[in-house]
Amino acid sequence: MAGTPQYIRNLNENLIMDALITQGSMSRADISRHTGLSKPTVSSAVEHLIERNLVKETGRADNAQGRKATLIQFNEMAYYVCGVDIGATQIRIALSDLSGQIIAYATYPPMDRDMEGMPERGPEQSYGDTETDSGIVTSDSSEMPVLHKLYSYVDQLLQKNCLQWNDIRCIGFGIPGVVLPESGKISRIVDPLAGMEQQFSREALASAFPCDVLLDNDVNLAALGEYRRGAAMESRLFVFFSIGAGTGAGIMVHGHLLHGLGGLTGEVAEMRMENGQRLEDVLSAEGLMQLANRHHQKKGEASDLHATTLDSHNANRSPKAIFEAVRRGEIWAIDIMKEYIQMIASALRQISTLLAPELIVLGGGIGGNGDVLLPLLREAVAEQFPVQPQLICSDLGERAVVTGAVQVALQQTLLKLQQEALV
Repeated sequence: MAGTPQYIRNLNENLIMDALITQGSMSRADISRHTGLSKPTVSSAVEHLIERNLVKETGRADNAQGRKATLIQFNEMAYYVCGVDIGATQIRIALSDLSGQIIAYATYPPMDRDMEGMPERGPEQSYGDTETDSGIVTSDSSEMPVLHKLYSYVDQLLQKNCLQWNDIRCIGFGIPGVVLPESGKISRIVDPLAGMEQQFSREALASAFPCDVLLDNDVNLAALGEYRRGAAMESRLFVFFSIGAGTGAGIMVHGHLLHGLGGLTGEVAEMRMENGQRLEDVLSAEGLMQLANRHHQKKGEASDLHATTLDSHNANRSPKAIFEAVRRGEIWAIDIMKEYIQMIASALRQISTLLAPELIVLGGGIGGNGDVLLPLLREAVAEQFPVQPQLICSDLGERAVVTGAVQVALQQTLLKLQQEALV
C-alpha cells in the first residue's frame, strides 16, 4: 500500500494530528505553514479527521484583518484511557482524556488472595463472561475472582463519569513486582500479593478487559509520571526511589525507562547493606518497624521506667506514628529516624556512585515524608557522596503510579490511532 494516494493521505493526516497535539488550536492556513502541506491537502485531510472525530472546529482565529479563520483542534475527548495502580494496600484508578489530563480519580480496597467474590453464573454464562450496564461482554478465560473485582472497580468509575467501555482505548496497569518485558509475566511480587502473579499477568489482564492492556512495574510507572507531570519534568537522568511496603527504583535516561535483563533494572530491593542485609529488609515499612522494636528493647534494658513509657508508644506504633512523633520532637522517635535515615543515605550513595544521576526523587508511603527525611539526607549527600545529585520528594504523591500508567496508555492509544489510519 506504501506510495498509494490513500497511504499518502493518511500520512498527511497523522502529520496534521501531530501538529495539533503539539501546537494546540490552529487555522487551516497555520497548519499548512507548519506542516508544509498545500492548503487543499490540509482541507481534505482535516475534513476526513473530523469524520473520524479526531479533530474538531472550535471558534475563530483572532486575525487582525479580513475574514476570521476557523480554528481546528485535536479532539481530546474522542476517546479515553485509564491508569490502574494495583497496590498492596490500595487500588488507585485514574481516567484521562487524550491530552493526558486526569478527569477522574478513585481509590478502592486492595485485592485479597483469599477473596471469594466470585459472581454467580447464569445458565449461559461462565465465570469469564461479565456484562456491564453498557452491554459490553468481556471474556475472562482465566476465571479469576480478583480480575472480576478489578474489572468492577474500573466499571464503577466509568459509570460515575458517564462513560462506556467502548470509550476506553487502553488501560495501563502498575504492579509492585518484576514484569518480564517480552511475555508480560510476573516473576516476583511484594509479599501482600504473593501467589497472585498469574492473576495479574498481562495475558490474564488482557483476557478480562475489552481494550488494549499494558503492564509494568509500579515504580517504573511512578518515574514516568514524575518525568511527564511531576517533580522530574525533562530531567535527563534521574532515579525515582520508592520506599513503602517494598523498595524499588525507576531509572529514566533522556525520557526512556530502563528495564534491563528480565525487567530487573531498578530492583534495588536485592542490594546488600554493609552488614549483608537486603536493602528491602531494612528500608521497607516492616524494616522500619523492626528497627523501632530494636530501639524499644535497648531502651527497655537500660531503664524499666523508660521502657514503661515506650510501651505506651509501641502500642500504636506504625511508620506513620513514628513520623508524627518525630514532627512532635519526641526523642525516642528522633533516635529511630536518625539511624533509619543513615541507612537510606547508604543506599542512595551506592546508587549515585554507579549512575551519577542529576536528580533523585523520593516517593512511596515512607519516602514521601520529605519534611523529615530530606534535611538529614541532603546533609549526608553534601558530606559523603562522591556524586551529589539534587534530592527532592515526589510532586505526585500517591498518584505517581496511575499518572505514569495513564501516560503509557496514552502513548499506546495515539500510536494505534495513527496505525489505524495507515491500514
